[in-house]
Amino acid sequence: MNEETFVEKVKDLGYILSEQQIKQFKIYCDFLTEYNKHCNLTAIKTENEIYLKHFYDSLMILKYKKFNNEKIIDIGSGAGFPGVPIKIICPDIDLICLDANGKKTQFLKLLKEKLNIDFDVVNVRAEDYAQRNRELFNYVVTRAVSSMPILCELTIPIIKVGGELIAYKGASSEDTGEYAASILGAEIKNIYEDKLPFENAKRTFICIQKKCQTDPIFPRRYEKILKKPLQNLEK
Repeated sequence: MNEETFVEKVKDLGYILSEQQIKQFKIYCDFLTEYNKHCNLTAIKTENEIYLKHFYDSLMILKYKKFNNEKIIDIGSGAGFPGVPIKIICPDIDLICLDANGKKTQFLKLLKEKLNIDFDVVNVRAEDYAQRNRELFNYVVTRAVSSMPILCELTIPIIKVGGELIAYKGASSEDTGEYAASILGAEIKNIYEDKLPFENAKRTFICIQKKCQTDPIFPRRYEKILKKPLQNLEK
């Protein structure tokens, strides 16, 4: 997917990119490509792959969800996906990109300056952040981060009642996190299935809505989460 095709495909999501937005995506692509030469942020390295598998992939949720003025955190943001492309398209959102990897958060800080857009970058583990920042966000977005039971425990505590976790997944038939979500005061609201253009690779967006406050014992320490994920606690 080249830049021109990307612009056309974004129209199918309901958005017409401005010249400034097109330029921002180009700057993003070029900076990621150059930075990746000396710091391995992503295995996706060519311009066409970046536009398809990073930018468009990050934006596919906009077919189903519209964001405006919400407080959103991207957990395990890596090189900024999916949060930063969403921020470019929806500039009014209040975005935080969180990652435990210092090399990745350093890239995000530099990217923020390159793009001249406002978002916060946090370098900390998700479970530590969740213990100190409970029920603050309208949405958590994550892409390719852990299994659903583990992901639910790391993220649901920081979501406001009524807010949602949106987990980007592939075609996996893994646990959808329904049991874990119920323990944490949430439930599955929607599961959207789609395909990436041209490659027809399957994409699944699992949307879990917070229904009530989460017990303050969650999240547990990461070692405990890994050792006994929530789907196993009562089995």
